[in-house]
Amino acid sequence: RNFEGRQGRAGRTHLMSPAMAAAAAVTGCITDVRELEIQHE
Repeated sequence: RNFEGRQGRAGRTHLMSPAMAAAAAVTGCITDVRELEIQHE
């Protein structure tokens, strides 16, 4: 399952938490969720 070239010749896979994946979706790039300014109500 984990072998070089699985995602294509130039593909890269990044493992991250669901929170970090959500932050990346919002910002458009891999983002450290700890660096975001999150407002709690």
